[in-house]
Amino acid sequence: MSFLIFWDRTAPNGLQVPVAQAIGAVLGVPVLLEENPVMLRGFDRGRNQYNASKILTDMQDIYTRQHGIGDYILIVTGKDLYIPGHDFVFGLARPSVRAGIISTTRLENSYYQRKGDIYDTIDRAVKEGTHEFCHMLGLDHCANSECIMFCPTTLDELDRKRKTLCPACQRKLEAAKKYF
Repeated sequence: MSFLIFWDRTAPNGLQVPVAQAIGAVLGVPVLLEENPVMLRGFDRGRNQYNASKILTDMQDIYTRQHGIGDYILIVTGKDLYIPGHDFVFGLARPSVRAGIISTTRLENSYYQRKGDIYDTIDRAVKEGTHEFCHMLGLDHCANSECIMFCPTTLDELDRKRKTLCPACQRKLEAAKKYF
């Protein structure tokens, strides 16, 4: 069982390797990286966003059923994501099929009319990507606002998170890793 990131063509180029390496360092496992071969569906014209739940349903069908991929899969896209009932999501995971997705749209400073900084985007993508992989491994949200498993609703909350798990979540991760 491995951890695989499919980097979508709409996500910023040049961040792939540092993001994958940093996620691997936090998880303590190698993370493989490939270009996403599948066009993402789920666009909602009324919102001008992509429904992350629909994308994960497609991932379940395309990657796991049709291609037999049993890895933990994370798609990184540049498309703005939402789920019903929320204005947006930074990412979403579906642990039952070991699939997740994050969007770089709201991770980039330019979305908020802030000065662009590639290192901010890398830092945020690492936090969100690791967060979604941990969900796939069975970890839930954490109340510790500095833990990667904290569920941020704003960019400032995301920036306050560290690229580490709190001790309780780290123990859960280590326990989960024994089963793969």
